[in-house]
Amino acid sequence: MHQLLNTLFVTTQGAYLRLDHDTVKVEVEGEMKLQVPLHHLGGFVLFGNVLVSPFLMHRAGEDGRAITFLDHNGRFKCRLVGATSGNVLLRCAQHQTLSDTTRTTEIARNIVAGKIQNTRTVVVRAAREAASSTDTAALQSTADILAEALATLKQTGTLDEVRGVEGRAAQAYFATFNSMIRTDRETFRVQTRTRRPPRDRTNALLSFLYAVLLNDCVSAAEGVGLDPQVGYLHALRSGRPALGLDLMEEFRAFIADRLALSLINRRQVQPKQFSERPGGAVLLNDEGRKEVIIAYQKRKQEEVTHPALDKRVPIGLLPHVQARLLARHLRGDVDSYVPFITR
Repeated sequence: MHQLLNTLFVTTQGAYLRLDHDTVKVEVEGEMKLQVPLHHLGGFVLFGNVLVSPFLMHRAGEDGRAITFLDHNGRFKCRLVGATSGNVLLRCAQHQTLSDTTRTTEIARNIVAGKIQNTRTVVVRAAREAASSTDTAALQSTADILAEALATLKQTGTLDEVRGVEGRAAQAYFATFNSMIRTDRETFRVQTRTRRPPRDRTNALLSFLYAVLLNDCVSAAEGVGLDPQVGYLHALRSGRPALGLDLMEEFRAFIADRLALSLINRRQVQPKQFSERPGGAVLLNDEGRKEVIIAYQKRKQEEVTHPALDKRVPIGLLPHVQARLLARHLRGDVDSYVPFITR
C-alpha cells in the first residue's frame, strides 16, 4: 500500500489558513472556501499574499509538514520546516562524499544518465505522434544526439565533463522542442529556454512546473534525512537546494515537460491564461496556475513501474524513492546510485 499525501496549493490572494482542531480551514475575506483534514495533507505551497495562523505553523512544524512560500509568479521565497530529522550519520556521510571526487562524479554521471535517457524517451514518443514527417525527422535526429550523449557520458572522468555532456544534451533537446507541440504552435512556440524571466508562454509553463517539482524533490530529500542544500551535480551555493535540483533532473522531462506538452496539445491551457509583464516577461495568471496545479496533482496519482524496485509506484512518490536510494548508497548499503529510468 502506498501513502501519497496531497499538497495543498493556495493561489487565491488574501486567503487565510488556520487550524481548527485537526482540520485546515481556508478563508477568503472571512468566508470559508475549503476544509481539509490535516492528516490528508503532506505539505502546503502558498503563492503570494496568503496568510497562515501561528497555530497551523506550529502544528505543521511538529508534524514535519513543510510550508513553502512562493511569490505570486511561483518563484521560491522561503520554506518553513520543523526541527531537523533523520540520522545524523547519514548527513555526515552525505557531506563527506563531497571530498571524494571519484564518487561525486559517479553520482552526478548516473543522475545525468537518468535525465538524458528519460528525455530521449519523451522525444522518441513525440516522434511517433508527430504531426508531420518534418517533425518526425527532427525529433529522430534529436533522439540520435541524445543516444550519442549517453555513450559519451560513459567516458567522462570529471564533474565538468559530466556537466558539459548534460548541457549539450539539453541544448539539443530544446532546439527541437517546438516539434513536440502539435496544436497552436505559433502561440506556444519556444525560441530558446529562458527562465528569469520566461519570455514566452511555454517557458512560463515549464518554469512554473519546475518550481513545483523542485519543492517536491526538496521535501523528498528532507523526508529521508538528507540535507537538500548539499548536492553533487549542481554546484553548492548559499540558499540553493543543490540536492533538490539533483533529484529533479531525472524527472524534468518525464513529469514536467510531458505534462506541459499534454496541456498544450490538448488545449487545456489557453493564451488567455498567461499575462505579459513590462520588459517582456510572460507568466501564468491565476486561472492558468489553477489549471496547471490540478493537472499536476492528477499526474502525481498515476502509477509507473520503477525498474529498480520492479513494482508499481505513484509518480508523486518517485522523488522519495530516489532520495532513499541515494541515502542507501551514501550509507554504503549499495555500490552505486541507480537513477529512475522510465520504460
